[in-house]
Amino acid sequence: MSYNMFIDDERMPVNPTDIICRTMDEVINTVKEYGMPEYISFDHDLGEDTPTGYDIAKWLVECDMDEEYQFPDNFHFGVHSQNPVGKKNIEDYLNRYLEFRKETS
Repeated sequence: MSYNMFIDDERMPVNPTDIICRTMDEVINTVKEYGMPEYISFDHDLGEDTPTGYDIAKWLVECDMDEEYQFPDNFHFGVHSQNPVGKKNIEDYLNRYLEFRKETS
C-alpha cells in the first residue's frame, strides 16, 4: 500500500489523507500494518519523556537495514519541526542513510 505518514504530537497534516502518528508506537504499528510509507513528514519533539522524531528515523533505518521493512525506491521525507537542531539531525541522518543506500544498491 502506498501512503504518506505525518508524525506530530499536536498538529494536523496539510494533506487530509496522510496517516497521522502521534507516538513512536503508532509509527511502529502503522509500518507493521501497511509497510513503509512513500513519504514521511517528521516532527522532532513528540512530548516529554517520549521518543523523538529522530528516534523514529533511526528505527526506520534499522528496519530498512535489517530488511524487515524496506523504504520504497521513491521514498522521500520532510521535517516540519520547529526545533532547528532536531530538524537538522533528522535531515542529516536520513539524507546520509539514503545516499549510502543509493551508492550500495
